Amino acid sequence: MGACADPSRVFKGKKLPGRMGGEKRVIQSLKIVDIKAEENIMLIKGAIPGPNDNIVIIKKSLKKMSKEK
Repeated sequence: MGACADPSRVFKGKKLPGRMGGEKRVIQSLKIVDIKAEENIMLIKGAIPGPNDNIVIIKKSLKKMSKEK
């Protein structure tokens, strides 16, 4: 794949590491644990993608929620 190797180029479509970002991600099955209105904080159980201090959009689930026991 280097300059001295034959064919001395990288073929189009070659799987290589690259930039991942600027794309929407949808994460389901997160649970809202608590809402602290006076501090403007919402506690969510689960992994939220993206960097810290980023904007997160929360929508109601389209799936039927299973009843918790």
